[in-house]
Amino acid sequence: MEKAKISVIQLFAMIFMFELGSALVVSYGITAKKDAWLAILLGVCGGIALFFIYYALFRQFPNLPLTGYVRKIFGKYVGWIIGLLYTVYWLYNASRNLRDFGELLLTSTMTQTPLLALNILFVLGICYVLYLGIEVLGRTAEVFIVILIFFGFVGNLFVYFSGNVNLHNLQPFLENGWKPIVTTAFPITTFFPFGQMITFTMLLPYLNRPELAKKVWLSAIISSGLILSYTTSLDIAVLGVDAVERATYPLLSTIGQINLLDFIQRLDAIVVFTFLMTMFFKTSIFFYCAVIGIVDLFKLKNHQQIVLPMGVILLFLSMSIASSFTEHIEEGLDIMMYPLHLPFMVIIPLLMLLVALIRNGFKKLR
Repeated sequence: MEKAKISVIQLFAMIFMFELGSALVVSYGITAKKDAWLAILLGVCGGIALFFIYYALFRQFPNLPLTGYVRKIFGKYVGWIIGLLYTVYWLYNASRNLRDFGELLLTSTMTQTPLLALNILFVLGICYVLYLGIEVLGRTAEVFIVILIFFGFVGNLFVYFSGNVNLHNLQPFLENGWKPIVTTAFPITTFFPFGQMITFTMLLPYLNRPELAKKVWLSAIISSGLILSYTTSLDIAVLGVDAVERATYPLLSTIGQINLLDFIQRLDAIVVFTFLMTMFFKTSIFFYCAVIGIVDLFKLKNHQQIVLPMGVILLFLSMSIASSFTEHIEEGLDIMMYPLHLPFMVIIPLLMLLVALIRNGFKKLR
């Protein structure tokens, strides 16, 4: 592993922006209709349940990343294969987020720019920061979370002052019963983004105060979940549930409704810049975990020698995973939910924890 340490505040900032990611601007949890906010809160509860699995593994092996302790748990060969599968999984997730970012810019502001050009610039920025190390990424997150909160505060003020919020759009409560809420919460809002916290099992060994990992992790999950639930509610209150369902990026449409004195309007740039920040950190963290996973598994000297080659792979994947944005979204929400996310987020971590507890129990008996 890289010889580096990150502070508690830096870890909180990275988790917070990682969790917001693309969920902040897409129609998150909208399959639950007007009760999407409740489905997201239930997803937070599911995410907290998954958190305790990941945290229990961290407590068993506080100085090792996931690719390290999976070999101790399942043995040298089986563990190595599972570790490699996880690195490929994180690289795939990084490529999906990279594609999300490029598509939003293409849709909202740079309609004539080739997708490849946007993705190349984004990958170069990510590779540069990660070449400098995890400490630089942590310090960058520390700065940008302040900017993110400021933009969020200003954007909300403008939305309310414009008089576009209609709370009747959120009524009636439980209009379609509990079924759509529960089926949305489990697995959609649980796996995305809260189940993706499995990624941070690679970063927790860098924390300079590991005894605070639980508080930081939980507070970041809960606060980001509340922000996502509130943002979805605001989108529905401003646009109505039908418009949110149809919109690819409802937050863009919500901010687009702002008009103060026929002077302050067209503030789409706030959303685009917010999305740029959250997606930069989410893609960077996925990519960094894939990189250090490869370094750990293949016993390389440092991560810097493979950042750029893996950046090229990331770029290629982002362009080839789907032929269109519609196919890209369908693949993420429908096709990959159970066959890909369920094993990596739930089944394998549970098996690892079970085997680790049994082995440690036997050791204590001796």
